[in-house]
Amino acid sequence: MATFTGVWSAEEVEAFLERTTVPLRLACTTPSGRLWMVSLWFRYRDGDLLCATSKRAEVVRYLDDDPHVAFEVSTNDPPYSGVRGNGTVTIEPDAGEETLRALLERYLGGTDSDLARRLLSSDREEVRLRIEPDRVYSWDFADRMRDAT
Repeated sequence: MATFTGVWSAEEVEAFLERTTVPLRLACTTPSGRLWMVSLWFRYRDGDLLCATSKRAEVVRYLDDDPHVAFEVSTNDPPYSGVRGNGTVTIEPDAGEETLRALLERYLGGTDSDLARRLLSSDREEVRLRIEPDRVYSWDFADRMRDAT
């Protein structure tokens, strides 16, 4: 179970993650000990962050070696707010591209686009990355940026 710190309650964090449709930034460690970061679409479900990617993506290989990650989801426009934290990733088959389809709906509004068709192609094998947060920290700069927007 995650520990929540910062300005928002666990319920406020959940509401933010459900309504915010910017990519999640995921940091991990490569087998050589170097840091690696990727941006992935996500959805929040039952306390976990779910992403989808190709089974052949480098990040999958890195997470197979070390499943510990850091993540951030933050707004791109002032006043800035968001959450960051750390946790552990489980890599699972994305049976029927369930997670990918849900992400296409969330970010693109459906599967009727060239990008969606390419991602759903039968020659591409998807996996689900399930991030189980250990610690989640929230921030909101609305008050201190009031006159900057």
